[in-house]
Amino acid sequence: MCVGGANSALRFNIVAKCSTSRARVAEMQLPHSLVDTPVFMPVGTQGTLKGIVPQQLEALDCRIMLANTYHLGNRPGEEVLLAAGGLHKFMNWNRSLLTDSGGFQMVSLINLYSNIFRWILSMESKVYIMMQLDDDVDSTHTDADRFEEARHRTVRWLDRCIVAHKKPDKQNLFPIVQGGLDTEKRKDCAEQLTKRNVPGFAIGGLSGGEEKDVFWRIVKVNILLLLAKISLIFSREIQGWREIVQSCFLRNAGLSAFKLVYLDFFRFGSALVFEAPGDLNLKKSQFRTDFRPIDESCTCSTCTTYTRAYLHTIVTKEPSACHLITVHNVAHQLSLMAKARAAIKDGRFPDFVTEFMEALYPSREYPQWAENAFNSVGIELAEKIMSAAGGEGVH
Repeated sequence: MCVGGANSALRFNIVAKCSTSRARVAEMQLPHSLVDTPVFMPVGTQGTLKGIVPQQLEALDCRIMLANTYHLGNRPGEEVLLAAGGLHKFMNWNRSLLTDSGGFQMVSLINLYSNIFRWILSMESKVYIMMQLDDDVDSTHTDADRFEEARHRTVRWLDRCIVAHKKPDKQNLFPIVQGGLDTEKRKDCAEQLTKRNVPGFAIGGLSGGEEKDVFWRIVKVNILLLLAKISLIFSREIQGWREIVQSCFLRNAGLSAFKLVYLDFFRFGSALVFEAPGDLNLKKSQFRTDFRPIDESCTCSTCTTYTRAYLHTIVTKEPSACHLITVHNVAHQLSLMAKARAAIKDGRFPDFVTEFMEALYPSREYPQWAENAFNSVGIELAEKIMSAAGGEGVH
């Protein structure tokens, strides 16, 4: 299945599908690069990923990264970016960029709401964003009327963005589904957005503190509606501890791409690994004489050159530690995506998921929300390991 014509800024070709879940491998052809999905997008808010330069991302074969229109508008500013010939040239990045609109900043910087709104709308005549400006409300907000207002405003703002979008052959505009944690509001918003001629969608308004068992159910409702209309779906945000489990479910559910904000925080001492506990806090004294690499199977420049003991010595003390850990963490996430794509192509994705979860939870004491989520897409995780005395395994 291929979406996008000859004059489109995006072609989306589905290469393989999982026969059990809705996971898919696809090739997303954008003007600057071919992106294999499902894909992880590093967050380079102001045109740079903290701790690593664009050329290193290219060396890791990262095909797409994310920046933020609002923050770039504040620094260095629209005038500087235009004078530089655009963000790609300004940051010397030759591959694809996804620019977020600034809707989230309306939540995190609520006191500056009106100023943000005026600035974003002033950019409509020169839309170089990909995500529409949406009315993004904290998912734990208690006023139901606020979510009602947000979903209708998001649709109205999409129409304004569509009118202002003058380069559909070079840029792609993605609507964002809102509606809080109300299933019916989500359905209505998705139905309204899918009436517009757009190349893809994003699911917004989540990861604001809602329970994970609620998170996956809302995501699934959105995906079922959107997959019936179009092939390409993005997740706006995943953040928090061990949220690679959430990203694993999102791939099962059919999402094509997502960003993981927590890597920004992990660079200060936590290195991702595929086994329990999911990351290594290199600040701990247990690593003082550990001369193994972070991950013996990782081929990144950090793992092939430096040991855990060396990183333990410099972490939180030397700026180079942030750089070295970031290189590994990005490589880890890109590797995870590559393994997932290979498993889908080989017809063994359910096995890949169960192996992935068992590595993170050796006793198979999975979070209940994770079991519920994977069961909903046809994947049953292995039962808990029983101890020799006949009791349940421990964490």
